[in-house]
Amino acid sequence: MQPEITQDIQALRHTAAHILAQAVKRLFPTVKLAIGPAIENGFYYDFETTTPFTAQDLEAIEKEMKKIVKANLPLEHFNLSPEEALAYVDEQGEPYKRELLEGLEDAPSFYKQGEFVDLCAGPHMAKTGQVKAFKLQSVAGAYWRGDEKNKMLSRIYGTAFFTKEELALHLERIEEAKKRDHRKLGKEMKLFAFMDEGPGLPFYLPKGLILKNLLIEYWRKIHKKYNYQEISTPIMLQSDLWQRSGHTTNYEMYNTMIDDVEYYIKPMNCPGGMLVYGLELHSYKEFPLRIAELGHIHRIELSGTLHGMARARGFTQDDAHIYMTPEQLKGELINVIKLYEDVYAAFGLDEFTFELSTRPEKSIGTDEAWESSTNSLAEALDELGRTYEINEGDGAFYGPKIDFHIKDSMGRSFQCGTIQCDMNLPERFDLSYIGPDGAKHRPVMIHRTCFGSIERFIAILTEHCAGWFPFWLTPVQIMVIPISERHHEAAQKVYEEIDAAGLRVELDARGEKMGYKIREAQLAKIPVMLIIGDKEVEENKVSVRSHANGDEGQQDLAALIEKWKAESAI
Repeated sequence: MQPEITQDIQALRHTAAHILAQAVKRLFPTVKLAIGPAIENGFYYDFETTTPFTAQDLEAIEKEMKKIVKANLPLEHFNLSPEEALAYVDEQGEPYKRELLEGLEDAPSFYKQGEFVDLCAGPHMAKTGQVKAFKLQSVAGAYWRGDEKNKMLSRIYGTAFFTKEELALHLERIEEAKKRDHRKLGKEMKLFAFMDEGPGLPFYLPKGLILKNLLIEYWRKIHKKYNYQEISTPIMLQSDLWQRSGHTTNYEMYNTMIDDVEYYIKPMNCPGGMLVYGLELHSYKEFPLRIAELGHIHRIELSGTLHGMARARGFTQDDAHIYMTPEQLKGELINVIKLYEDVYAAFGLDEFTFELSTRPEKSIGTDEAWESSTNSLAEALDELGRTYEINEGDGAFYGPKIDFHIKDSMGRSFQCGTIQCDMNLPERFDLSYIGPDGAKHRPVMIHRTCFGSIERFIAILTEHCAGWFPFWLTPVQIMVIPISERHHEAAQKVYEEIDAAGLRVELDARGEKMGYKIREAQLAKIPVMLIIGDKEVEENKVSVRSHANGDEGQQDLAALIEKWKAESAI
């Protein structure tokens, strides 16, 4: 497991960032300093340079950092008046530090180590010698203050830990993550592709579409169990709908003109769902009303943010909107949490944490509605005995939320499912129901998504499993391999018997060597191979090689088929 991100390790990494900046200034005196914070898995520092840093530069910088560590320089904290601070950074020729100082009224904080001084609030370690286990990792471009209108800076990334053992484990996990990268595995397994003609828009190949459809089949089964109804709304709707919903001010959306009317391709399923709810007048007797949708949505994402299936411009989002009375909210929240836990457990993602996000500064709704909704979220988690973190002020503008952070087999955390109380859309769309008093009331609404999106979940699952999906989810479950041409007829019969049983099977009758065909099947992550040779034909059996157990010897095909059918049940 990765060490917990504590204040101590944040101080260690922050100090490492200062050591990095000091080393860079020693080797490249004309470089300008920007910022260098600690981040979740390490640290970085941004520099203005005339030429980008190279791999050889990183080696030299890291060598210089080791000298600074060996010198065991004390980190000395001091403050200057705003006027003194501006004069100091001007004298040093650091324009980015000046920009950070402008407008400050309090005495700015500085840290000094040897000849190096940096504007910084801290905290830090006492001496540079305490930073012994570190590694520079990469260089990337980064706009100053994240604004593409500003100058592009050079960002050096690194990581640091208290012990060399922790650092080695982290670096091993990075290498393992590269091997498991869903973009690499997706190509090798022929699941999906990305083309220059459609950046950020995935092309599903035959095996990848099998995987997607199996996920959808499972999704439909679990939602039927929890009494959801499924709808489908148009991918493109008129612009006034998106203005009413508020999405035009929160999303960059694709648009087109039809008959002189502007249309937007949907970035969310919600507004279409609101229209469906509004088709008829509902009664409290129908509640809770659970409406789910697998909607194909599109969002304009900057090219630099795209990351295979994990961050795409077009994807299938598994939304649901649940309408209820205020009294039903806590019970329905418990119902959704249980659904999520069922889903993640089915994929071996049964380690996760909960985060409850509360009202942000900019929000809609009354204090009473926010307090009631937030209390309901907390009470649902408490009643289920789930521990959770409070994320103050990070709720959506329209309501508080619970986020599920699932942990994969490499200890990485991903925000996946979310449950949001929505006080915005019922108001904007004037949704109502008839209560027991015969009057109209505003429904309470939960917006929730379990996978997040089918594509992103495929990315997470591929890397979690290293491509070895659960047997029931594997696009090709069994590969039949005849040893030579004289075994083709027997292998064909084995293939046909397995195929007739509804299992996903392929026959590799190519004139290649056995070792080559076995390696190809392993690369494709096919969990079971059946080898057919003279002995198998003579004894009417098959030799089994599986990813789970290796060589399993000769077995009876009929018994295997029954076993596989049971394992394939969704």
